[in-house]
Amino acid sequence: MIILDENTRCIVQGATGKQGSFHTEQMIAYNTNIVAGTSPGKGGQKLGPVNIYNSVEEAKEENPDINASIIFIPAPFAKDAAFEAISQLDIVTIITEHIPVHDTMEIVEYAKRNDTIVIGPNTPGVITPGVGKLGIMPTHIFNKGNIGIVSRSGTLTYEVANQITNAGMGQSTCLGIGGDPVVGMDFADVLQRFEDDDDTDAMVMIGEIGGNAEENAAKFISKNISKPVVAYIAGVTAPPGKRMGHAGAIIEGESGTAKSKIAALEEAGVTVASAPSEIVKVIKNALK
Repeated sequence: MIILDENTRCIVQGATGKQGSFHTEQMIAYNTNIVAGTSPGKGGQKLGPVNIYNSVEEAKEENPDINASIIFIPAPFAKDAAFEAISQLDIVTIITEHIPVHDTMEIVEYAKRNDTIVIGPNTPGVITPGVGKLGIMPTHIFNKGNIGIVSRSGTLTYEVANQITNAGMGQSTCLGIGGDPVVGMDFADVLQRFEDDDDTDAMVMIGEIGGNAEENAAKFISKNISKPVVAYIAGVTAPPGKRMGHAGAIIEGESGTAKSKIAALEEAGVTVASAPSEIVKVIKNALK
């Protein structure tokens, strides 16, 4: 497992909102260690078994072992929430969409200065089957196993994880790095953790058009990764100049195209599946 383990004790920022309350209940049902929530002005309330506090600092005073946060704060206020968490915690998962890029740049820079792991923003989160999840993914499609998944797309993460589960295999950890142009953890960060993880024997990397994250990952893989990596790049038929889905999924000229990403990955020794349905077959061949 990576990132998330039995020692992860999480606070939910924005726990009393519609999304925060629903997913807090779902995370608790999956045995995740959710020990507190925040909602300014609502300190002293409870959400099921979870105590609500006005701030992370207030929650930490009563629960000093809190070391992770998951953020369901609306985009205009997400930066302040992230800064509050980063200053005090080890892991911060930002589910929120539509955070301004400049805000995200400040969040990522602040996290680097504080040596805090940031997942997202615009991410489904992270799940380690059998341990817990800090995220919004449907848990029934995941199964404990030895395949690590890292993805820019939440929906494709679910599809690939479901196919792996249906094939009788399972996942060690699945992590969505987020679909925005700027994110915290990138492919290389997660792939290195999978490389070092005794529970992971192979990795699936799900990319998409736009940016150069996959090309950078290819360079990293060629120099640092020894375990099998299977990739899939979404958006092969996307026309140049059109944004497809995620804010980061836009191509300009030859930069950020599926063709350039696939070529870079194949040159690094990565097997690139032409469709998500091929990934299980490729993994099985890689693990023989």
